[in-house]
Amino acid sequence: QFFIINFGVPNFRMSDSDSDTATSPIGAPEEAVPVVGAISLIGRRNSMEDAISVWPNLCSPYINKHRPIDFFAVYDGHCGPHVAELCRDRMYLILLQELLMTKTIITGSSSSNNNNITRLSQKQLERERVKETWKRVLKRCFERIDAMAFDTCYKCGIGVPCGCPPHYYGIGGSTALLTILTEKTIIVANCGDSRAVLCSGGRAIPLSIDHKPDRPEELARIEACGGHVDFDCYARVLGILAMSRAIGAKYLKEYITSEPEFTFTKREAEDEFLILASDGLWKALSNDDACKVARECLQKEKPFGSGDVFSSPSNAAAALLTRLAMGRGSQDNISVIVVDLKLTS
Repeated sequence: QFFIINFGVPNFRMSDSDSDTATSPIGAPEEAVPVVGAISLIGRRNSMEDAISVWPNLCSPYINKHRPIDFFAVYDGHCGPHVAELCRDRMYLILLQELLMTKTIITGSSSSNNNNITRLSQKQLERERVKETWKRVLKRCFERIDAMAFDTCYKCGIGVPCGCPPHYYGIGGSTALLTILTEKTIIVANCGDSRAVLCSGGRAIPLSIDHKPDRPEELARIEACGGHVDFDCYARVLGILAMSRAIGAKYLKEYITSEPEFTFTKREAEDEFLILASDGLWKALSNDDACKVARECLQKEKPFGSGDVFSSPSNAAAALLTRLAMGRGSQDNISVIVVDLKLTS
């Protein structure tokens, strides 16, 4: 089989009656959710090491004033699929746990006369506190999944002790690209070289920066830890790993980190869609090219009905992007999520 295609949305929650209505694991109200297309290809690799997670209307947490959030993630594994699969199966549950334990929104004093703070500055202060709370929650999620990856066996893919020799423990690793949508903000937490790109008003806007070992600040950090970066076709930590941050990868943990970088982007009326993808796409397509292709699919006037191969323009866009990357010679697994920010269902 040359490649494997997964159309549609994985991990979609069903109610107890198995109806078509999505329900949150912690009781989020039924809300309109964005139309999403998601696809994974094994491509020219012998095995599939990517994993994706799509949870529209995941929950309605205190941190978002009990309004619903959507959760999307791409995980690109290395040295086996087990860490990416661990992230897919556990990261959203860890996030739910952390959100349930978080009640730290401080709205500020209602009286500005005593402390000479204007109402506007109070709102700004609240936004900053919410942002810092999100960072704290997500950092904790990355720390917890990283610790779990350390105790995952490379050979059998389960937690230890499993009966395998100890040298199999903690070998694998994965990127982790998490995107959370609120009604006002796009939150991205990234570790590794998967990437999130926003198309807004026809412009491609990167919402994450790849963690490559030759990024000046990443190179300086690696060298400060006593490591080095070798260059062949790609820059590699100790000549092994072509990224400077990852979940797991215990054998290189002295030099790499699982700490994510964050972006918080205010949602605007001209925002069109998001593309989240593993580097199997981005090695073959630029941000601009990917957005142009997806935009053409999403702007199709022809309605998608029961007679169409694809259930939505978002699915068509995700599928076309992966096929185009294959056509341009991508040698890697390719995973793409396209989130239509204009449409809801």
